[in-house]
Amino acid sequence: MASSVLKRCVTAVVKVKRFSPSFSARRWLLSAAYSDNKVWEAREKHPHSLAELAATMDKIYERKLPVSSLTVSRFVDNISSREEVDTAEYYLYKFRHSPNCWYLRDWTIHSWVRQCLKYGAREKALYTIKNKVQFGIFPDDFTFNLLIDSYIKDGDFQNACSVVEEVMLQEAFDLPSTQILSLYTLGTFLSTRPQLTVSQQRALGASLLICGLNQENTIGLNAQLLGNTLLGKVEFLKGIHAVFRGMPLFWGRGYLGRALAVMEKVSAAASGDIKLSKDTLDYLNDVLQELSSTSDSESSGEESEGDEDKKTEDAVDEEDEAERAQLPQYISRFKELNSLLESQGKVESASFKDIVTGFAQQNLAAAEKVDLEEYEERLQVWEAERRQLSQREKELKAIAEQEKRERLAARAAAQQA
Repeated sequence: MASSVLKRCVTAVVKVKRFSPSFSARRWLLSAAYSDNKVWEAREKHPHSLAELAATMDKIYERKLPVSSLTVSRFVDNISSREEVDTAEYYLYKFRHSPNCWYLRDWTIHSWVRQCLKYGAREKALYTIKNKVQFGIFPDDFTFNLLIDSYIKDGDFQNACSVVEEVMLQEAFDLPSTQILSLYTLGTFLSTRPQLTVSQQRALGASLLICGLNQENTIGLNAQLLGNTLLGKVEFLKGIHAVFRGMPLFWGRGYLGRALAVMEKVSAAASGDIKLSKDTLDYLNDVLQELSSTSDSESSGEESEGDEDKKTEDAVDEEDEAERAQLPQYISRFKELNSLLESQGKVESASFKDIVTGFAQQNLAAAEKVDLEEYEERLQVWEAERRQLSQREKELKAIAEQEKRERLAARAAAQQA
């Protein structure tokens, strides 16, 4: 579904050269309706005292017993200040390290992110997501979108990329809206030509590649080319093992070769609408030239200055060395393919950022509509599950109270006897 929605307007997208000065940035970002709390706040309320909930959880933990997911959910839902966000973070951590850790509810995770955004604690949401093993925060696509969009609207593309990285690690690029926001974020951040560490290159490369693989069109192929280029650079400098560490990537050497394979694929495509942007091709060329210079420096015994990872460079095996030896062939092949693409008219003058921007302008509203419909349905499912759990909780409490009365009565009878 995601693939088909993204393909619809690609022909129009690749023709975008410039945008109207009256084009409003907020129009192609998520709409106010998407991030509005109105639908979320309209659900059935369950007011509770946070002090009482905290005291209850502390007593349960002291007795080495599990706290219920409903108790944690009620605590998060009743946050009413920035200070209470910090307290909730503590109890999310405690719950994650309890016997009930697997039962943190999806609606609790969604509520946690919304509360962080509502009370100016966005950094807490990102922190718990990045440390998901310690907090158990694994958001769904819709929740990820809210957080990405909040950073985009503030122009903080570096942190927006951090959220996209978490989407990539969860392999959660299912919604077209998530793909659009992610590609726009990555494209805009890279357009600033930031100085990237090896770990940042790996994260951005994997995000571009995995997101781009969701569609076979101009946007997807440009993303794949950039992703393979960044990962190929890491592979060349640090070896293949540095690429796969903690990443959901295919185990196989030759990422620079795969970048060239994308160029070959575009060249062989029958459709003239599929193109590679000039700045994307320039990026690959710059990386190839940079690696060539690095290789020449190493062969002459020189050391590159400012290599922050030089002392901790991963072991490079013989197969890595064999891959490095192919660099001259890669450079030669790039020149051939680049000339061929230019002769075929398959080099797009618009930048990758502009292409993704145009695509977002044309398609994000339609993707939003589907998301909001599914979100309302999901809320109904969540509420049904919550009511079922609440009913079960009442039944268990009633059974416990009855057993307690029976024990007390039996004890009283034994004392009288």
